[in-house]
Amino acid sequence: MSFIETDLSTFLEVFKNLDATTKPLWGNMSAQRMVEHLTDGINMSRGIGDHQLTVPAEKAEQLRQFLHTDKPMAQNIQVPFALPDTALRNADLDDAIDEFTITWVDYEEEQELEPEKLAVHPFYGNLTREEWMKVHAKHFTHHFKQFGLME
Repeated sequence: MSFIETDLSTFLEVFKNLDATTKPLWGNMSAQRMVEHLTDGINMSRGIGDHQLTVPAEKAEQLRQFLHTDKPMAQNIQVPFALPDTALRNADLDDAIDEFTITWVDYEEEQELEPEKLAVHPFYGNLTREEWMKVHAKHFTHHFKQFGLME
């Protein structure tokens, strides 16, 4: 399976096909909630938020191997750090996409300044920039497929 290129212009092209009424093919997120959820993932990779490892360290090592495969993320997966009843924080989808854009740019700039910085993922442990880019590629592809934005 191929995953989306982790590039802001690519993401923004995909978002052009998303509107507030777009329904998911599975799950119950709104389009705006999905974009805000992706932004939350970017912030996690920036080390923003109180994210702790939620699995034993040896399990995280095993789970991290998933990042290096061509396997997609499972549909309808429930994770404790992405609750379905999380309140929306933006006025509308356009504002959520603006927040996503700013957050991605900030992430890229921070990575230029601190390329060796690690940030914890609750299942995978401390990840490098390269590993986070694999997380983002799989995660974004997962949700873009969820909303019919990618095949």
